[in-house]
Amino acid sequence: MPAAKRRPRTYDPARTWAALVAQTGHVRAAVADLGEEQWSAPSGLPGWDVRLLVVHIVRQVEAVRRLLAEPAPAPGTKITDLDHWALSTAGIADRLDEDTKETAARTPDPAAALDAEAELLAVQEREALRSDRVVPHVFSSMRALDFTVTRLVELVVHSDDLARATGIDVPLDKQALAAAVRLLADALAAKAPGNSVEVRIPPYAAVQCVEGPRHTRGTPPNVVETDPLTWIRLATGRMEWARALDAAKVAASGERADLSPYLPVMG
Repeated sequence: MPAAKRRPRTYDPARTWAALVAQTGHVRAAVADLGEEQWSAPSGLPGWDVRLLVVHIVRQVEAVRRLLAEPAPAPGTKITDLDHWALSTAGIADRLDEDTKETAARTPDPAAALDAEAELLAVQEREALRSDRVVPHVFSSMRALDFTVTRLVELVVHSDDLARATGIDVPLDKQALAAAVRLLADALAAKAPGNSVEVRIPPYAAVQCVEGPRHTRGTPPNVVETDPLTWIRLATGRMEWARALDAAKVAASGERADLSPYLPVMG
């Protein structure tokens, strides 16, 4: 039996905007505490030190302001949804790497650049995220609200990268973390459609995925459960499935409860 079509998840504009401003502020405070040696430390991402990572974060924040200021795409332009965005980012990894390095070359002070973007973001009108607003994007176009949700994912993922690379605590706004978890869980369900495995990431998300027999009542025969931060690391390739199991970061039961063929969800 084919998997039932999922209803697209909705995000509240006001909460999304507040989470974006809050998480940007958390990153800004952490960056202000970086010492000279930390700036040149490996970020955990191939070929990037912490300085390049921070420049990349600046670009994510700046993109919201820049795209919201641009004219809407022509009527009829294809609109990219959140699932497609998550599943397509690996295809532009080389371009992102090149663009980040070019930006870094003309950014003498990434901390000051982040301060400036955070200040501009804080005073921008969140009404720009009204439901009918569409912005241009590398994948054709996106709804402004969806694009802003993708920035929450980027900020949460890279806040964790920054914390692990530097040892500095970078708090995760609860709404931002929830959005990142849900978007990546939904993308898994899109990548591996089905109803034979239930993936639970309490308290934020539970999705069904993977082809196979569908359960109709009670506890499903195949269940995966993990915490929000472990899920984000698995879904973005920061942690391997086998290592998460060995460290008891994931509980998986059932013959189909092996998600390794579908991870990472987002490159």
